[in-house]
Amino acid sequence: MKKRISVLLSGRGSNFEALADSIASGRLPNAEIALVLSNREGAPGIESARARGIESRVIPSKGLEREAYDKQVVAALREKTVDLVCLAGFMRLLSSYFVAAFPKRILNIHPSLLPAFPGLEAQRQALEHGVKFSGCTVHFVDEHLDAGPIVLQAAVPVEDGDSAATLSERILAEEHRIYTEAVRIVLDGRYRIDGRRVLITPEKQ
Repeated sequence: MKKRISVLLSGRGSNFEALADSIASGRLPNAEIALVLSNREGAPGIESARARGIESRVIPSKGLEREAYDKQVVAALREKTVDLVCLAGFMRLLSSYFVAAFPKRILNIHPSLLPAFPGLEAQRQALEHGVKFSGCTVHFVDEHLDAGPIVLQAAVPVEDGDSAATLSERILAEEHRIYTEAVRIVLDGRYRIDGRRVLITPEKQ
């Protein structure tokens, strides 16, 4: 039986598209996307989901307190009996209520090598700090900003002529690759958490 994923997004949803492509191509053979949900009307990712024939829903967040909003989202996810929640550019910090509803079942992708440069505009932060390497991180979500246990990371060299846009583009290619890999590891149960460390079991040949 396939595991059911929900993807939460606020914008273009390129990581949603990468996951959907991985499912369609068989790289995620045991998964299906049960629901794509956005907090913003007109999010391009919602239009992409509809074009693919994937169920989508918008629950506007404007004017709502964090937990009040999260209760609506959690109800929608429970209605779809979701096994794993994947954040893909979902521009909201989750409440402890949301995190407790899906313990160790929420993943996020962030465009830096956490714990460096959490929050918004991570690529610009990396350039301003002068680092030689940046990258991306897939991590479990807790109620703190970009702080949960790390599943996978990929490093991307920072080039002398980089702008935030060029660095973002190279990081994004790695995001698409490792998000699929991390989702597969989690859905297959090939990991255990020891303190803050996520220990991954090799795939059986």
